[in-house]
Amino acid sequence: MTEEKPAELIFICFMLLHGYVAALNCTSPTPESLFNALEKELFPKHLIRPSKSFSDPINISIAITLVGIMGVDEKSQTLKTVLWQVLEWDIEGLSWDEKECGTRRVSIPREKLWIPDVQIYEFTDEDKSPQTPYVYLYNTGRVFDDKPIRVVSSCQLEIYTFPFDIQNCSLTFGPYLHFSSEVRMVQGATPEEILQESREVLMTNGEWELADVGIAHSTLAIDVGNYSEIKYFIILRRRPILYVVNLLIPSCFLITLDLFSFLLPPQSVDRASFKMTLILGYTVFLLIMNDLLPVTGETTPLINIFFSISLALMVASLLETVFITNIQFSSSQYSAVPQWLSVLVLQYLAVVVFLPPKKNNRVTVSLQPPATDPAKNTKTSIISARDPQGVSDDKPPVKPCPGCSAPPEPELVELRKLSRDLMAIRLQMDKQCRGSSTSQEWQMIGLVIDRLLFGLYIVFIFVGFITIMSVWIWNNSYTV
Repeated sequence: MTEEKPAELIFICFMLLHGYVAALNCTSPTPESLFNALEKELFPKHLIRPSKSFSDPINISIAITLVGIMGVDEKSQTLKTVLWQVLEWDIEGLSWDEKECGTRRVSIPREKLWIPDVQIYEFTDEDKSPQTPYVYLYNTGRVFDDKPIRVVSSCQLEIYTFPFDIQNCSLTFGPYLHFSSEVRMVQGATPEEILQESREVLMTNGEWELADVGIAHSTLAIDVGNYSEIKYFIILRRRPILYVVNLLIPSCFLITLDLFSFLLPPQSVDRASFKMTLILGYTVFLLIMNDLLPVTGETTPLINIFFSISLALMVASLLETVFITNIQFSSSQYSAVPQWLSVLVLQYLAVVVFLPPKKNNRVTVSLQPPATDPAKNTKTSIISARDPQGVSDDKPPVKPCPGCSAPPEPELVELRKLSRDLMAIRLQMDKQCRGSSTSQEWQMIGLVIDRLLFGLYIVFIFVGFITIMSVWIWNNSYTV
């Protein structure tokens, strides 16, 4: 063992001075001759990094092609893709003559060469892609390693604008062990070339489409050294047609139907049962389509807020319909409207909804006698005061007349009876007028609230439509 160590040291020093390997000499232009030369000069050194010295880094050129977008999982925040990864590097000092050896390149087993430990830092699952056992070796010492990779990578998804969202997922390629002083990552293809080739060979035509590709060089610094890495940004755009047809359009239909239900007169049609049926149908619709909505704990999508506000407006319209129906049939039994409520609703909200209060055109009829006849007025008052129970008694009382033997005049009896009847009619009309005024005021409040909710519905539908169209247009016109 002690005799072999000096020989190994001499061999290593010789390689450092004269390069990793020397030029190959082939005895004939046949595969056997070339492989014999490789077996002699290159294959025994597959455990050694192919550089002249330990201080010289090896430049690893990398290029990728996106050939499949398998899916995006919002719940686990992962992206599933299929890539073609192309790595290229040079073996220092290796070369052969194409005419002498008979070929410009040759495929050799992967385990016969030193392979860089380039990995994707965002890996979250095992790579289950098929293994490629061979790599190309050119007569200039250039190694070409092309293999497919099934990538399950972590990606921070932003789904606030779902289903019109655009995702920016990064894939960072770099050596797992070697520092930048030993292995240096170099860009192999431009972003435009990667994007064009990826769109030509993209095999999937599902929910996502490739919008753009970006590249950034970076260096990861740790305590013991720096790592060279290249980061690719995969820009994906979701195709929203499926969600627009299955989610937004049916929801808008139900909301519009609930909007036009305000035109139903509550006094003659059971509007509450109609709205209750709509709420039940909308709830069943959301339960059925729940699987299409994204699930995440960080951000609430805008479409979920849209559905929640829609359901809240439906419930509010149902409660308002119950209130108006109650007013229509029971307002005569209510007490007077509070002053603050009357001022708030009838003076301010009524102007907002373009429903100003109507002027009171009712004519008040007074049953009091005219002031020019004080004698009759006094007489009528005396009759009413002397006969307080005459409202419910039709038999006129007989006034005792000790000095008179003749009965009272028939005209006086009739006048007394007529006075009692008129007083009863007046009291009943006053009571009815006061109740009618209170009922009309409550009904006016209900009408203002109904018009206010109708206006809120229109504003919500208009704003929601403008927002959805703006996000859709911005999504389709997105450029990096």
